[in-house]
Amino acid sequence: MERLAGAGEEVLERIASIAAAERVVGTLGTLKERVDELQKSVRTIDRLEKRLSAIEWRLTKLEGKASTSSRKTSSSGSKKKKTATRKRSAAS
Repeated sequence: MERLAGAGEEVLERIASIAAAERVVGTLGTLKERVDELQKSVRTIDRLEKRLSAIEWRLTKLEGKASTSSRKTSSSGSKKKKTATRKRSAAS
């Protein structure tokens, strides 16, 4: 009886280790699929970052033109305001 119980325990241990090994192999297969999906996502992010950089560059270029023309307009407008303010102060 003792031998039979010992052999039964060994068989159960082997079955448990085989089941655990199968789970590990299954998990590794799933992990490979997940890593592949992650790589695809990263490639997409890289493309989006390149597009965003190009758009930011264009925006900076456009803002540079807009701020140059607005500086000319605002600086001449502010000179008129300063002169008008000085005249009012002198009249008071």
